[in-house]
Amino acid sequence: MGEIRRAIPQPVSISCQRSAQRRARAMKFERSSGILLHPTSLPSPCGIGDLGPAAYRWIDWLAGAGCKLWQVLPLGHTGYGDSPYQCFSAFAGNPYLISPEQLLQEGLLEDTDLRAAASFPSQRVDYGALIPWKLTLLEKAFQRFLHQPSTRQAEFERFRQEQAAWLEDYALFMALKEAYGGQPWTAWPEALRQRQPQALTQARRDLSHAVTRFAFYQYLFFQQWTALKTYANARGVRIIGDVPIFVAHDSADVWANPHLFHLDRHGQPTVVAGVPPDYFSPSGQRWGNPLYRWEVHRAEGYGWWLARLRIALQMADFLRIDHFRGFAACWEVPATESTAVNGRWVPGPGADFFRAVQNAFHSEDDLPILVEDLGEITPDVIALREQFHLPGTKVLQFAFTAPDNPFLPHNYTSRCVVYTGTHDNDTALGWYASVSDRERDFACRYLGRQFSDAPAAPNSGEEDFAWAMIRAAWASVAVFALAPMQDVLSLGTTARMNYPGRMGGNWEWRMDSEVLQAGFLQEKLRELNWLYYR
Repeated sequence: MGEIRRAIPQPVSISCQRSAQRRARAMKFERSSGILLHPTSLPSPCGIGDLGPAAYRWIDWLAGAGCKLWQVLPLGHTGYGDSPYQCFSAFAGNPYLISPEQLLQEGLLEDTDLRAAASFPSQRVDYGALIPWKLTLLEKAFQRFLHQPSTRQAEFERFRQEQAAWLEDYALFMALKEAYGGQPWTAWPEALRQRQPQALTQARRDLSHAVTRFAFYQYLFFQQWTALKTYANARGVRIIGDVPIFVAHDSADVWANPHLFHLDRHGQPTVVAGVPPDYFSPSGQRWGNPLYRWEVHRAEGYGWWLARLRIALQMADFLRIDHFRGFAACWEVPATESTAVNGRWVPGPGADFFRAVQNAFHSEDDLPILVEDLGEITPDVIALREQFHLPGTKVLQFAFTAPDNPFLPHNYTSRCVVYTGTHDNDTALGWYASVSDRERDFACRYLGRQFSDAPAAPNSGEEDFAWAMIRAAWASVAVFALAPMQDVLSLGTTARMNYPGRMGGNWEWRMDSEVLQAGFLQEKLRELNWLYYR
């Protein structure tokens, strides 16, 4: 653990970021490129990518490559399946991303606390082993914090007061979940399920130590993330965050705000989110997230959503809205159904919601929002996107079927974001190796040459299929061009981040630490960024 004491830029309070955030939001969308890489995939000696020294080296690497964007997946506290799209809160950060190395530097941990980290695999995250170890580590840090100088205690209390609107419910939710052995909130005693005031008061009293501990973890996360974002912005790198439209049923959001969701008197969803049947999925997809009671949100001025977006825009310079089409209409499935076949389209809040967002953020210019508009896109979705000048999404892997395919670069307008692939797709090389002969042939004709299934040798000067895809994305008129880091590294299917619908084995991929010393990849990206004016 020789590099543990590497200096890290000092944390900056959230309140100090507001002027910088206003400047970032005021910036127009400008032609740029970047890399999609979730922090969990960063190298680290502690079992999972985190917000420590390697994250700062990553920012340096991006800046050295001329990349101005870093896109992350949702940064929330992951729960079911370790998915960043199924979190315990739409506001809280993920405590598993807190850097033990930085806690060591701050005197909250000791060298001996980190010795067990050497047993973790370096190429993947072993969540089953990591989570209990990390939580034990964080609890040790909390115990030491309780004996730190009063100035640090006061800083924590300020954070707690500033974020009280969501933090107190989240911290109590997590303390109760811990006390009840991880059970979902619908399995708790009725008085707690229904949030009876006397029961909540008693729980806060009985679990005050645990509530403070979970609030402290959020203090650490936001302190570390804010410092990292400040550093990134200073190096010319802007961050694209990710906001899922739906939240998990077993979350502090649903427990604390049941009136905002379609629930029965026991707290169970009456209808859930999904997508309708199609060629690829004859039974559709039943996601299971509770659906919003949009009429209640509208009556409350979308207060919960606006608070959520405010926090998200403190953490990022741009936001990607996942499943944007749900704001126009979403596929509603009765909770009693086991598939999505017997669902129906129900209207979303539409333009009324985005006008509220514009008014709340006093946005005379374009909102700093990108939209994921993939799947079954109807005219109402396109109209909503165009009304608010929101860049849509293009994925090159979907492009190679016919010359009029809207995902081919020659069919783009500049108001879009192009990806070689996303976290839900295979890697570029994995796709090329497994796709139909017809699509392979079309891709080769479009990109101007034949390709091997294998990656090009480092420093060979050759361009493999992954890099041909990167070049095509960078050369397009799309305002932003992004590639998953797996494509930059020319990796195959084994490096895939997520297999939608598969249980287990997702969200685990990690990057080798040697990559951040690989200057030849920086040079290749720097050349493309110069050549295509990104």
